[in-house]
Amino acid sequence: MRRRDVIKGFAAAGAVIAAPRVARAQDVIKVGACLSLTGAFQTVGRQALAGAKLYMQVNGDKVAGKKIELIVREDSGVPDVARRVTQEMIVNDKVNIVLGGITPTALAIGALVTQAKIPTVVIISGASITVDRSPFMVRTSFTLGQSSMIIGDWAAKNGSKKVVSLVNDWAPGAEAETAFVNAFTAGGGEVIEKLKVPLQNPDFAPFLQRMRDLQPDTAFIYFPGQQGGVFARQFVERGLDKANIKIIGPGDLTDDDELPGQGDVMLGVITAHHYSAAHPSAMNKKYVEDFKKANNFRPNFISTGGWDGMHLIYEALKKTNGDADGDKLIGTMKGMAWESPRGPISIDPETRDIVQNIYMRKVEKVNGELFNVEFATFEAVKDPLKKKAS
Repeated sequence: MRRRDVIKGFAAAGAVIAAPRVARAQDVIKVGACLSLTGAFQTVGRQALAGAKLYMQVNGDKVAGKKIELIVREDSGVPDVARRVTQEMIVNDKVNIVLGGITPTALAIGALVTQAKIPTVVIISGASITVDRSPFMVRTSFTLGQSSMIIGDWAAKNGSKKVVSLVNDWAPGAEAETAFVNAFTAGGGEVIEKLKVPLQNPDFAPFLQRMRDLQPDTAFIYFPGQQGGVFARQFVERGLDKANIKIIGPGDLTDDDELPGQGDVMLGVITAHHYSAAHPSAMNKKYVEDFKKANNFRPNFISTGGWDGMHLIYEALKKTNGDADGDKLIGTMKGMAWESPRGPISIDPETRDIVQNIYMRKVEKVNGELFNVEFATFEAVKDPLKKKAS
């Protein structure tokens, strides 16, 4: 009997000891970031992470009585690695929320976060299909369709008649091309050829030569921003800078992070996008100043996905009083609206996708540096591939 009593005593003591541990664990909200920080998309991951960290630096690491802990894991842009890393964060690190990265890796984790009911904020992917992979996904980045539709409509109304499109051969490229072609042809324009360049290690030269041979008045170009230097160099090598072909596209083409290194060949290029480092709001001026001070490089549109992703998480947690339950948090995020460095944005309650302004921009020199200078605004643009459904 004494031995049994002793065992019961130890069990009771263990319960008392365990209780504070559980309480302490509940006082921490863990946010797991699955990002590409090496390889072909490392500049993308770097920007998104910098934006997320800056938000926490400016706003603190506590919200609704909870401490926010950011756990960062590398996926190298490989879907299988992203699945493994995200599963480890869910099972071993006990993360409450996930930040999703580029399109292939964000698509790869859809089933995992659905099964675990982990709210997931997509902060990089621009493919329309991404958030459809899980009811627990919401997006603070962008879709290629938003800017591509706007530039297609603008081109048709501003002198473009014959266009050749050149896009990367992956989901965002296909969606960008579809949205552009639909808008441009609806306005009376003609797309005379569609060219697709490989995503990995692209050689633009043969496609640019084909473009020059076709002699369009305009070229619609989309590829990830980190490939901008290669494109700019081969554009000049093929003589397209003297071929009187107007270059247009979504803002990836003149990514703020890459633009200073692309050279004066990009002067005058017209793009449509949701963010520019030259966006003239007071909030953005402060954002750019703080970002450059913290990172020693210029913020781009990807960085705002990280900043706004953390803002969405903080504000949703305030509304749930710190409850990170997947259903409650996603339900709270639907329909939320706020002011971002990019301008006013909101989360569509039907699609869980971002609604935001799209700006027409032209590359100009400002104080000796290349910037995307905005000259027109299209307000509250939804993803055109989902507009009918929403």
